[in-house]
Amino acid sequence: MRHRLKDVAERAGVSVKTVSNVVNGYVHVRPDTRARVEEAIAELNYRPNLSARHLRKGRTGVIALAVPELDIPYFAELARYVVDAAAAYGWTVLIDQTGGRREQERVVASGITDHLIDGLIFSPLALTAEDLAGLDGTPMVLLGERVEHGPADRVVIDNVTAAREITAHLIQLGHRRIAAIGSQRTDEGASARLRLAGYADALRAAGLDYDEALVAPASAWHRADGAAAMQGLLTSGVRPDAVFCFNDTLALGALRALHEAGLRVPEDVAVVGFDDIEDGRFSIPTLSTVAPDKEKIAQLAVELLANRLDGDRTAPAKALSAPYRLELRESTRAL
Repeated sequence: MRHRLKDVAERAGVSVKTVSNVVNGYVHVRPDTRARVEEAIAELNYRPNLSARHLRKGRTGVIALAVPELDIPYFAELARYVVDAAAAYGWTVLIDQTGGRREQERVVASGITDHLIDGLIFSPLALTAEDLAGLDGTPMVLLGERVEHGPADRVVIDNVTAAREITAHLIQLGHRRIAAIGSQRTDEGASARLRLAGYADALRAAGLDYDEALVAPASAWHRADGAAAMQGLLTSGVRPDAVFCFNDTLALGALRALHEAGLRVPEDVAVVGFDDIEDGRFSIPTLSTVAPDKEKIAQLAVELLANRLDGDRTAPAKALSAPYRLELRESTRAL
C-alpha cells in the first residue's frame, strides 16, 4: 500500500503541513519535530508524489540532455552521470541526439515541443550565441566551448591546458616528432581548435617546431577516422614517434592502424587520447588519456539548471570549470 502525507502526519503526531515542510526541506522546523517526521517517513517507507509536486509548480519533472552523437562513448558515459544527478531532484531525463545539425539543435533549444521539458542540458555544435539569444525561454545549461559569452550557463573544462599537459608528457618522455590527429577547421570544431592550441603551446614551450605535416584532420572523431588519419600519416612519409589524438575513439583507431603497420606501441610510437572512455582502459595497450571528471560535469550542469528553475532566470550567465586529470597507462610507458 502506498502511504500518503496524511498517514505520515498521523504517525508522527503532527500536521500535514509540518510533514510537507520537512519533505520540502524547509529549515524552520524544530529539530525534535523533524526527527519524529523523518522517523515516521522511514517506518512507513513514504515516497513523495513527485508528479503532483511538479504539477503544482507547473512543471513536467522532465529535463532533456541533447548531445551530438550517442555513438561517441564520452557522451554515453556522460549521459549516465546526468541521469544519476537528475534523480536527486526527482527528474526524468529525456536524451536526444542532434547529429550536430542546425535545425535539430534549434528544435531542442526551443524546448522540443511546448511544455514537454522543464529545462535542457545541451552540447551544441551548430548554434551560436546569437542563435540561442534569439530563442524563447527554455532554461538551459551548455556543455563545452562552442558558445562563449552566450545567454546560458555553461560547464567547461580547460581544453587548452589539458592538451598542453598531455603533449608535454610525451615531450618529457623524449618524443620529438609528435603528431596530432583530429584537427577541424569548421565553425563547429571548437574543441578541436582548443586542443590543437594546447598541443602547439607545448611544442613551442619545448623549443620544438610546429609541423603542419604532422597534423592530421578528422571531420568526425570515430575509430575509423583515427585509423584513416594514422594510416595517412604513415604512408605520407611522415614518421611520428608519438601521437596525440583529440579523443579516445580516434586513439583506438590509431592503435589499430599502428598494429596493422607492424609498429609497437609505445616502443615505436606512443599514443595518447582525450576523454578517458572505458574502452581505453581495456585496449591493448591500455590508453594514456586526459580524463575529464564526467561525474562532476554532470553534477555542475544539473545544479546550474536547478538554480535557474528555482531562482533568478534573468541573472547573468555563469561559466563553471570542471576538473580533469592525466591517466597515464601503457600506451606511453617511459622510454
